[in-house]
Amino acid sequence: MRTGEPLPAVGQVLAALATGLWHWDTSIGQVTVDAEAARLLGLPAEPSVLTEAQVRARLHPVDWNEITGVVQLAVAEDTLAEVRIRVMDERGRIIRIVRSRSKPSFDPEKRAYELIGTLQEVTEPTPGTPAGRRAVTGDWRRSREAFLLDAGRALAEARSTAEVLRVAAGLSMPGFTPDGLAVFGVEADRLTIVGHHGQQPGDEDPFSHMSLATDYPAAEVCRTGRAVYLSSPEQYKSRYPVTWPLAAGFGRQSWAFLPLTVAGRTMGAWMAAFAYPVAFNPDERSVLTTVARMLAQALARAGVAESERELTDGLQRSMLPTLGPKIPGMTVAARYVPTGGGLQVGGDWYDVIPLPGEGRRFALVIGDVQGHDVRAAGLMGQLRTALRAYASEGHRPDAVLSRASRFLHGIGSHHDDSGADPRFATCLYVEADPATGVLDIARAGHPDPAIRMADGTVLRRATSGGLPLGIDPDADYPTTTFALQPGETLALCTDGLIETGGHDLDTGWQRIRATLEEHTGDLETLADALVQAVHGPSSHHTTGPLADRREDDIAVLLLHRQSDAPGLGGPAAVLTPVRRTMLTVAQAEPERIAVARQQLRELLHDWASADQVDSTVLLVSELLTNVLVHTDTDALLVADISGEPGGRRLRVEVTDAGEDLPHKRRPGELASSGRGLILIELLAHAWGVDPRGEGKSIWFELREAEGTNAPGITPAADNLLALELDELDEMDELDDYGLPDEDEAG
Repeated sequence: MRTGEPLPAVGQVLAALATGLWHWDTSIGQVTVDAEAARLLGLPAEPSVLTEAQVRARLHPVDWNEITGVVQLAVAEDTLAEVRIRVMDERGRIIRIVRSRSKPSFDPEKRAYELIGTLQEVTEPTPGTPAGRRAVTGDWRRSREAFLLDAGRALAEARSTAEVLRVAAGLSMPGFTPDGLAVFGVEADRLTIVGHHGQQPGDEDPFSHMSLATDYPAAEVCRTGRAVYLSSPEQYKSRYPVTWPLAAGFGRQSWAFLPLTVAGRTMGAWMAAFAYPVAFNPDERSVLTTVARMLAQALARAGVAESERELTDGLQRSMLPTLGPKIPGMTVAARYVPTGGGLQVGGDWYDVIPLPGEGRRFALVIGDVQGHDVRAAGLMGQLRTALRAYASEGHRPDAVLSRASRFLHGIGSHHDDSGADPRFATCLYVEADPATGVLDIARAGHPDPAIRMADGTVLRRATSGGLPLGIDPDADYPTTTFALQPGETLALCTDGLIETGGHDLDTGWQRIRATLEEHTGDLETLADALVQAVHGPSSHHTTGPLADRREDDIAVLLLHRQSDAPGLGGPAAVLTPVRRTMLTVAQAEPERIAVARQQLRELLHDWASADQVDSTVLLVSELLTNVLVHTDTDALLVADISGEPGGRRLRVEVTDAGEDLPHKRRPGELASSGRGLILIELLAHAWGVDPRGEGKSIWFELREAEGTNAPGITPAADNLLALELDELDEMDELDDYGLPDEDEAG
């Protein structure tokens, strides 16, 4: 074609490209085709006016249904409609595949569609090739299958009724998308509105608590279990004239009411309302029916799960106590978090028990029954009641746990009819005096408590303990006593707080210790911080509800002795002493010398000089060993730290009831004893021996110093210190329990 020549006619261009032109008007049911379009449809190659039935007879029946669905989708989204069509001959054989592209429009007055488009022959792609795997635009069948898969997955992941309704509201069905949804339930002989979308709040009021005998589509569906499809307002009005005025105000054009059936029982109805006419052909009805079945299953699962959660939460709340009235001079905070799986109920518990007598003493109890199931929760409830009863009778901590162990052994030592194994429980019982801060602690296989001091330092307090409850009915539970100073916090927890996330007792404790030391808020926020510290971030690799990381029940119980300062770490940190630890070492418990060494290291964890820490540990070991070797009495260790960091003072005092005062000796080079007081004189800045009315007290003081060596230590003293430290290391390696040998005696 030369420049300046007129363009050819559109028909010539389309004929040259083997492309046919067609026009479809559904209001009169006619399809007009040109010669090329007629040839592609297997008809004589001449312009023709055909009826819908004639055209339908030339097309594959599945493809005809796809055309109607794609046309509605294109009108709704204001896009082109494109679909592949298989053309059939009179014997039902496929003679060719054509592609139809059209621009449909909808006339609301005629309630009809009008389409103008093209037909062009295409080659069927070879199976397995990239072209064969490529999705076809407007493929109704493939779109429907993909939609149902996505909808089924989303509804299966919904864990509550609210989530199910949210997923249902977000469904975008291929070819027809409702703009209004409602889920109806049944209570007795009344309809209820479970949830709705696309309406304003309050629009559901006329339909709430409607009688099932009412002439309303949802009521009929619930009565009969059969779906109701209404393609036009006229059809709605003619079938349900009584309730049509209620629906007319929403301005919808088509409605589908489908039964929600589970296990043969109709539990409600689902309404899908459309702002445009929908014919509800077999494919559309199939999609709606499938969605209704999935929706019914999801709602049934969510209802069961919510009932179980409500039951177990109510059971757990009924078993866990309130913290009761305020305690003068003290604050208590507690948390319980059930495990993330199963019934979310377990055997962890805590309790705060007012004790009889004057002084308003009270007891703190925390424990863990083996397992996290309904049986563990039942045993926990029985055991908690028994402990409260024994405590209310005025028994001491050791007697309370002994009686509780006998009680649990009695109810769980034999198998019941179900063959359930016997259970045991760990427990920590604390009797507290608010006036003095003195705590008497008995422990039955439970993790040791921790103390958060006024300046934020955290120590694990080693306490004497016995077997878990329920194992030995005659078990003994020794009592450990120490004082909670003003500004300090006692932290009790179950092993779920420590070991969650694959941690053991040691690494889990380090994580909890960091949270305790770094926290600056009040006691309630500290309890929340401890729980959040072990849950960790939820997974972002999965769709739907985030994965729950809880592996075991968690119980936390905190007791704070108030001071004049606000919060946990305010001005109370300048009290003197700012840190204190006390420990009793009995003649029959030489292994507690190792506990004393560990507590001293934790107390001095931020001390400037590592050499001074080693010196302190060595001297404390010498003094405690002297008491056990040279007297027949127990030793009491008290260590205080006062002052500001960088210039603090450490005072350590060991008291015993022995009458003989220590004296300095001059041991030979190969002597195995006699160096105790020499070491104190060389390593301490000050020391002394104070006689008491009964017994004596040996004390020493160290002033914090920068660097590796304490001031004034001579090379000879340094050598002597190295010798003693080597002996101490050898003793720790050989003795798993920290038992001192005679070489350590001073």
